[in-house]
Amino acid sequence: MELRKRLKQNKQKHKFGLSQDAPAEGRCSGNMVLGTARSHGPHERDRRNVSLFGGSGTCSGSGISTRWPWRLCVSMATGLLLAVLLAVTQAWCVNALHENLLWFSQLMEVEREISFRTECGLYYSYYKQMLQAPSIQEGLSDLIHDNLTESKRTINLLQRMNIYQEVFLSVLYRLLPIQSYLEPVYFYIYTVFSLQAVYVIALYLTAWLLSGSWLAGTLTGVWYILNRVDTTRVEFTISLRENWSLPFLALQVTAITCYLRPQLTALQQKIMVWLMYVTTFCFCLTWQFNQFILLVQALIIYTLDCIDFLTTTQVTTLYLVQVCGLLSVWLLQFCNSMILGSLVLSFIVAALFIRHCQSGLKTGSLLARLGKLLLHTAMVLLLTFTINYLAKKALQLRSDEHIFKFIKSKFALGPTRDFDASLYLCEEAFGLLPLDTLERLAGTLLLYPYILTLLLLSGMLVVSALQNLRAKGGSAEERKGAERRLVALRPDVAYNVLHTLFYGLLAFSTMRMKYIWTGHMCAVAAYGVCGTELWTPLLSTVRCNSKVLLRLVRYAVPLAMMACLYYKFWPKLMEEVSELREFYDPDTVELMTWISTKTPKRAVFAGSMQLLAGIKLCTGRVLTNHPHYEDKDLRERTRQVYQVYARQSPEDVHEILRAVGADYVVLENSICYERRHRRGCRLRDLLDLANGHIMDGPGENDPDLVPASHPRFCEAVKTDPPDYTALFTRTFQNKTFHVYRVKKKRKKNAKTLSEPSATQ
Repeated sequence: MELRKRLKQNKQKHKFGLSQDAPAEGRCSGNMVLGTARSHGPHERDRRNVSLFGGSGTCSGSGISTRWPWRLCVSMATGLLLAVLLAVTQAWCVNALHENLLWFSQLMEVEREISFRTECGLYYSYYKQMLQAPSIQEGLSDLIHDNLTESKRTINLLQRMNIYQEVFLSVLYRLLPIQSYLEPVYFYIYTVFSLQAVYVIALYLTAWLLSGSWLAGTLTGVWYILNRVDTTRVEFTISLRENWSLPFLALQVTAITCYLRPQLTALQQKIMVWLMYVTTFCFCLTWQFNQFILLVQALIIYTLDCIDFLTTTQVTTLYLVQVCGLLSVWLLQFCNSMILGSLVLSFIVAALFIRHCQSGLKTGSLLARLGKLLLHTAMVLLLTFTINYLAKKALQLRSDEHIFKFIKSKFALGPTRDFDASLYLCEEAFGLLPLDTLERLAGTLLLYPYILTLLLLSGMLVVSALQNLRAKGGSAEERKGAERRLVALRPDVAYNVLHTLFYGLLAFSTMRMKYIWTGHMCAVAAYGVCGTELWTPLLSTVRCNSKVLLRLVRYAVPLAMMACLYYKFWPKLMEEVSELREFYDPDTVELMTWISTKTPKRAVFAGSMQLLAGIKLCTGRVLTNHPHYEDKDLRERTRQVYQVYARQSPEDVHEILRAVGADYVVLENSICYERRHRRGCRLRDLLDLANGHIMDGPGENDPDLVPASHPRFCEAVKTDPPDYTALFTRTFQNKTFHVYRVKKKRKKNAKTLSEPSATQ
């Protein structure tokens, strides 16, 4: 009779997703990955349910036994409330920093727009353009048939650029009844800052899912806020595409982590697949570099597949989510060929095809399987590059070749004089990760637990992978031995370990990519502090591995760390947030005011990419070039326009500027007499090298470089010699800028550069 009652109670527990043997002391068995663990097949897993924020269904989000459902509800509510509080704190911090850095609320409209520096100004200009359009339909039509962004060309901006977020916000602002009390610029920046709140919530949930404790999520949020210098730069680069896309990438990682948890029900799996698709789609839609980030993620999935951490269904689903997200964006971007010719699509097609053809890949002894994996990987890579080469040939795609030139030059695999590659190589953001980043991360107590957690989990991943590879091969005894493992690692943990490893390597190679890594780094470190994986072997070493002590350490250490961080950094954070500064750039304000009042509305301006983006936003004038560099013809045009900073004759410069339709050219002293970069990385040096000329200043030059036959144009034109004044007339100048009107051609037989007119 007692046995029947027990079985009945267990069945009732299963209805609510509870474990059959939830221990009274609240021990989370799913978090235990050291020691003996029994491997479960896919069918056995499907028969069990899981609590999404528990270890494996036995515990609640904070280690509370599910025998007390009211305590579970309180714990969940507390965890979610803390997530929202931390998210609001992050949004408030970046908004306060942005306001106090510029005194944004007191700026004139032109000063506010100038504060959107470089490409940020270009993207924001389309939001402004959509709001100024007579109707939504006319605004969309102007974007699809744009002839202001590139002179003498009509381009489809929705195809070329990732600006759907600006379109969406402009439409939303028009439709919502908020125009009377919220200015358009505040609606824009508040939306971006709100995405920072979403980012914190996503990282919080990832840490909670991994560790089974919302204390891990809390520690993650605290670390993210305190390491703001290395986790985000949103307060001064609001419109950058990564500030829109990275929150969706973090949400996608959260959805993947949840999807890979064992014992999910069929309904939970379907929900997670849809969440993965939606977040992948939003991530791809908002950043032009999405294909390269997804390529790294596809390599992670491929690695987990090779070492048997994922089932065939999971691998196929994750790949197809990526493909569907990319193809959805491809359709919205009017069949953008750059997506179809991306490496990630070629890799996924190759990986799925080779996997289907090699049916015996996961059989045999350990050595045989390792040999098969090497051969399998070589075949996948060969087919990937073959498919990608053929796709780019068929599509005549050359939009992303500058990125591959940059990669080749960065790792000394190609020429270093290429102008486009050198522009990237000479920027600090595309250099190696500086060591002071690690010093700052160590100062907030983030680096050390992260390293310990990463080392431990990486070792466990290797051991578990070898066990997986050995499990399906060899004798019957070996297969039977697979049922009892020395180390077992959950698939969701394995994914996050590889995620932080792969994107960490990317961050070390290219500093700009650190913002993908550092946020997830907070979640992994918090998982190590609040999970059992780090504390179990440490307590076992000192022979104090009791359940009570393990629980005490898991809760006491993160609380002590947060108390220390609060005592040390909260006053500094408040001081930083309350520090008042002021925007001051009178020369640029004077230039923009002059252009708006003294030049025709259809006048075409040439100059540096960064300045022209501001001119587009502040004055609405036509540009010759701009910072969105993902187009071969635009890159060539930019190199030609930049000859105003090279050693060229006035006739050649005039010919170039008239060929691109320029009426005015703006010269900047900060570029002509640049001192910010070292010799060889100044813009004038890059132009000299590309033109085969000797560089300025003391230092070595390559033997094949020759002296230029003309002075530097940006310097010589300011002295007003006759051959320059015959072609250029100074119309404006201040301490920073010199503007010259480009005169009409006087010689009938003057040569003209061929400037192809493209409609895209």
